[in-house]
Amino acid sequence: MSLMTDKQTLNDLNIFGKGGGDTVYTIFNRTFTRGGSELLEEMFRNPLSDEHTINARSTIIRSFSEQEISFPYESEWFDAAEQYLENTDERTRLTETDNTLSRKFNHLIAADTEYKAIEKSVLSLIHILQSTRAFAATIRQLADVDELLRIEELQPLLQESTKQKFSFARIAEYDKVLRFRQRENIKKLLGHIYLADVYLSVARTARERKFTFPVALPRAAQTMVLEDFYHPSLTKPVVNSLSVSPQSNIIFLTGANMAGKSTFMKALGITMYLAQMGFPVPASKMEFAVRDGIYTTINLPDNLHIGASHFYAEVLRIKTIARELSRDKYLFVIFDELFRGTNVKDAYEATIAITSAIARRQNCMFIVSTHIIEAGDVLKEKCDNINFVYLPTLMDGNKPVYTHKLASGITSDRHGMVIIKNEGILDILTRRRSIKKTT
Repeated sequence: MSLMTDKQTLNDLNIFGKGGGDTVYTIFNRTFTRGGSELLEEMFRNPLSDEHTINARSTIIRSFSEQEISFPYESEWFDAAEQYLENTDERTRLTETDNTLSRKFNHLIAADTEYKAIEKSVLSLIHILQSTRAFAATIRQLADVDELLRIEELQPLLQESTKQKFSFARIAEYDKVLRFRQRENIKKLLGHIYLADVYLSVARTARERKFTFPVALPRAAQTMVLEDFYHPSLTKPVVNSLSVSPQSNIIFLTGANMAGKSTFMKALGITMYLAQMGFPVPASKMEFAVRDGIYTTINLPDNLHIGASHFYAEVLRIKTIARELSRDKYLFVIFDELFRGTNVKDAYEATIAITSAIARRQNCMFIVSTHIIEAGDVLKEKCDNINFVYLPTLMDGNKPVYTHKLASGITSDRHGMVIIKNEGILDILTRRRSIKKTT
């Protein structure tokens, strides 16, 4: 069963991005084959929601990361093989009657392109089969590759010498075996190789970046322990630790503008998303109760095409998530800067109302950030399952210094005017231009 999520969440966490770059997907995509790349994308689009499946995948990738295994194939073999296997038109099958004098003549003048394409594809698949035989000990844990390699009709191909020139009759016979009689088994074998390609790619990322492998717990445990986690796109990140329990399933985050709240929440969302995939995460330790869904509201755009303001877009987004919450699923939800699109009074009242309401959903985990610190003071009195944390700002003279290091409590830091004054904006606006009179 797949994890529930949506396009807004994928965009917020930059899982795929819009123009490539350092997206979460590209961080892990070190695959050699197009099939492996497509399979990796499919995994990112369909995270898992069962702790046994998550832990099983994580265990396999961990075992790969503990070894430095090379991928013993050439990517061009797979490009030729895939296109070849898709053509199952019986009219293209090679037969002995095709080996006519005219075909031999065309072959001599290098014009027999159809035959040459089949010949190249057959040779590519022979290379793949023979390389897989040597690679089987590594990928055996993914599937019963040995059983596929023991198919009687494939034995002659496994014994072939690819250094020699194959006769037309031999190519025709192998074409019949590979493209028609054993096509499904060959495609199954390719699928196992693509899976190995993905796991080797993810394992390499884990090894080089020193990511850790999370442990998935039953969803009813309602806990999460994260140590030294960070955003994977940062080159010099500040690490943080966080825990969620049934007694504190809401994290209420405050901090001044530019203190790093959004980056912190994106880092947390990405880590949770990767964990649900069974992938290694940017942290030193992670244990988590699996979720049925992950939903975030971080970079919410205006719905200009329907004439909606930013505030109304926020309302509609919260309504969407509220509907998911009403289904009594175990969710992980991030709300960054609730109601930033309206006035302070409405934002204050709405933040208290929404946070108080979600506090009753104790089967879910919530991260709520706000710059309206007064709301935190009220919620302290109303709810006993909120963990109040903040990202502090220190002052070096009149210059704010952001530690990006999580602390307990509610901050009163507000340095917006300090930043405006430091940038000299008011001086620019009040400066009078001298106008020279011309005679």
